[in-house]
Amino acid sequence: MKVSGIRHTFREILEDSRSLGFILTICTSFSLILSNGDNSSQYIAFWNTETIFSSSIHLPHSFLHWINDGLMSIFFFLAGLEIKRELLEGELKEPKKALLPIFAAIGGMLVPAVLYTLVNKGGEFANGWGIPMATDIAFSLGITSLLGKRVPLSLKVFLIALAIIDDLGAILIIAVFYGGQINWLMLGASVALILLIAILARKKVSLSLRLILGICLWYLIFNSGIHATVAGVALAFTVPLRELGDLEHRLHIPVNFLILPIFALANTAVSFNTGIMETLTHPINFGIMAGLVIGKPLGIVAFCYMLTQMKWGKLPAGTSWTQISGIGMLAGIGFTMSIFITTLAFTSTDTQDLAKVSILLASLLSLILGCSTLYFTNSRSSF
Repeated sequence: MKVSGIRHTFREILEDSRSLGFILTICTSFSLILSNGDNSSQYIAFWNTETIFSSSIHLPHSFLHWINDGLMSIFFFLAGLEIKRELLEGELKEPKKALLPIFAAIGGMLVPAVLYTLVNKGGEFANGWGIPMATDIAFSLGITSLLGKRVPLSLKVFLIALAIIDDLGAILIIAVFYGGQINWLMLGASVALILLIAILARKKVSLSLRLILGICLWYLIFNSGIHATVAGVALAFTVPLRELGDLEHRLHIPVNFLILPIFALANTAVSFNTGIMETLTHPINFGIMAGLVIGKPLGIVAFCYMLTQMKWGKLPAGTSWTQISGIGMLAGIGFTMSIFITTLAFTSTDTQDLAKVSILLASLLSLILGCSTLYFTNSRSSF
């Protein structure tokens, strides 16, 4: 095969939505094997290695911390660009088209949070209510791509819009509920810098300079008590429409095929110290399972049904309620965002590890249920 042919094939693989889900699955499996092998302690300790000078200049203190607060800010920057583009010229631009996925996303966040809270109300694990609210865009879209024509284009567009709104909701939850004590001086400086960057963008000042100021913004927000990844979203919303497409294109490969795989490796370095039965019967597992496996499809379908009954919206063209249910089940694949919120919700490593195992189990079950429902359903099916 010629070099040009190899490059073309490689490019197709990178642009295929199924590839990321496949790579994340490999990284997760590899990390879990190493975390429970003969050298598990060294592997887990590697990600928690302290970085030099970090504490003295108020920066992340370990490799894991740098990944979750630093690299993931770039992921959130890309997510912010996608959200802005959808609001300006995508499915979320027209209110009538946007209402159904907006309601679906709200239901898919509220019901899981309520179910988790009911299971863990008043307990020491109650702070994990945000974990089952998230949907992993990469995995859910990758699965719909694998199902091919069994998932109509209109249903895929619905899922994309739903997942993007879900991401926005997760970002707001992280900013408001999972930050630390607010440093108002740093926060005020952050707001001033965001406004400056926005003004510079309107005056068509070079993107390079604005991105350098974006790093300064990240530092200010990191030390403000609000989670540092919010800086990525804030910076994305200052980017003018003319630059959105090019930036998304440039960030797609490094984010999806470098940052997210590294995130998966680092955050699934989980040792199965507790027995499987202890994990399965733990309140955290009950809450996450109830939220992702039951709450996600229940919330999405219920809120969509309510909207259609009020005549404020209608199902995507050529789809059925059973297919909406299948999409709701796939939305229960939490993975990236759920694991990320876990690292913020709990301080104990053992608790985080238990929650991560629960997320993996719930996501796997949601994947199986969603695939089965969509595979054996056609557009003429009903409830």
